[in-house]
Amino acid sequence: MADQRDSRAELGQVLVVIPTYNERENLGPIVARLQEALPEAHALVVDDGSPDGTGQLADEMAAADERVHVMHRTEKAGLGAAYVAGFGWALDRDYGVIVEMDADGSHAPEDLPRLLDALTDADLALGSRYVPGGRVVNWPKYRELISRGGGFYSRIALGAKIRDITGGFKAFRREVLEKINIQSVASQGYCFQIDLTWRTIEAGFEVVEVPITFTERAIGQSKMSGAIVREALWRVTKWGVRRRLEQVGIIKR
Repeated sequence: MADQRDSRAELGQVLVVIPTYNERENLGPIVARLQEALPEAHALVVDDGSPDGTGQLADEMAAADERVHVMHRTEKAGLGAAYVAGFGWALDRDYGVIVEMDADGSHAPEDLPRLLDALTDADLALGSRYVPGGRVVNWPKYRELISRGGGFYSRIALGAKIRDITGGFKAFRREVLEKINIQSVASQGYCFQIDLTWRTIEAGFEVVEVPITFTERAIGQSKMSGAIVREALWRVTKWGVRRRLEQVGIIKR
């Protein structure tokens, strides 16, 4: 265990970026679990002007604990934009590892130490539901079918070997986010997750999948929508066509 902690320490300070919109009931418990699982980590709550008071609660938590930070955004601009803003905040500071984690409890903070252990030999550690040892709990079957179907289509279109390319529980070395031009990422939802992982692969970084347990939120409503699925289908198809044209030499990288 001491060797693992030493290896993690070499990665640098960890920042967990947690986007929120109407997550007041979930925020306190998820940050408490994070601090229990990884006491040295910092958390950045990126709140998109939640009308339920999530931002105010985040401010109170930050005032009481120097490991908690808050970014306020004035409108609900989507998950991808919130993460990009949080990543930019992290890169302006000295964080060595930047983590994506949902506020709703679907990503277990208790799995984070294993992601960091995997990151000692990789550039991106991706929490995966669909590798041996990974699983989903209490998720509606239609959601799992959408997720698995989207992952399968993306692997075929992009030639990626990642089993859970739509997964949103990720730990990046800062060098990855510095190189992949996050400010140009316009994708949202599932597509945002595919976009980041695909950019990481295309940039030549090492990606490793770590089995996790994904649990459906107990409080609040999912932000999933048909528009998010359609965006992912359109963008992945476009990226896949471009990749094929590059392979046959019609266009250059």
